[in-house]
Amino acid sequence: MTISAIAANNGVGSGEAVRAPVKTMDSEVFMSLLVTQLRYQDPSAPMDTNQMMSQSVQLSMMEKMTELTAGAKESFSLQMRTAAAQIIGTQVSYTLSDGTKGSGVASAVSFVDGVPTVTVGDAKVPLDLITGMTAAGQTNSTTT
Repeated sequence: MTISAIAANNGVGSGEAVRAPVKTMDSEVFMSLLVTQLRYQDPSAPMDTNQMMSQSVQLSMMEKMTELTAGAKESFSLQMRTAAAQIIGTQVSYTLSDGTKGSGVASAVSFVDGVPTVTVGDAKVPLDLITGMTAAGQTNSTTT
């Protein structure tokens, strides 16, 4: 049986691809740890099958939660885009992050950044900074 030494440079400079470190435990890391644990287990005291099943269930749950999170983010993004598109042609009021207030008719929407940007007159206003809306042509008798 040949035992190879672990290189101190972890493969750096040896022509091997080096995986960038991750801050979260993904399924690849989990499976790698599980395989390593199985490979080096003591044959006289094998790993508890209940523990192995528990870890497999945890991996499956983690993958499903990741999928759900990605789906929720995609759904929220689509809802923001739909809401922004429906604003075109309406009278909107807004308060920018520096405290500047304004109002006008929304004439265009840009989906370049994560949050849609609504064009109101000459101002580019992020959707989440719009504070009110009324149908174009209507006057609002109350002031905010």
